[in-house]
Amino acid sequence: MKRHLAASVFALVASFMIAGCAVSMRSGGPKPSLISAWQGRLAIRVAADPGAVPDADQHFSSGFELEGSQLLGELRLLTPLGGIAAKIHWTTQQAVMQSSSGEISHFGSIDALVCSTVGTHLPIAALFAWLDGSNADIDGWTVDLSQFAKGKITAKRTMPAPAAEIRIVLDK
Repeated sequence: MKRHLAASVFALVASFMIAGCAVSMRSGGPKPSLISAWQGRLAIRVAADPGAVPDADQHFSSGFELEGSQLLGELRLLTPLGGIAAKIHWTTQQAVMQSSSGEISHFGSIDALVCSTVGTHLPIAALFAWLDGSNADIDGWTVDLSQFAKGKITAKRTMPAPAAEIRIVLDK
């Protein structure tokens, strides 16, 4: 059951981070509540350990709805039919993930939740900057914002291992 939840979270996080297909819902300027929001598709790939079985990379893709910042937020991972596969809420003190089956997991931070479910660290703070179109530098990661005007973001990490890639496509 925990492995199923981890797979659901990986898919959620991956769709949030890799789908490269998300579009900011703030097109009319900042919302009065000052909460940033995006929706789209996310895809994440994490390379298998060297020497692992071929094609053992972890892949995840999902639709997503994201509100907030690296300090406080909510991420909903969506099923292909638009249902909620998993929900993640976080604050500076904790992160909680709930699967569609109702299983709940608690973590000390959003970074700990992501690392536990995806199997590697992903740059959450930089991700929010990338979603805003800012080229936030983070060691080991290269972000491609050349297609940002079309709602596409791609980020790759080659070092340290394992290699990882995030693709996001924002809805228009």
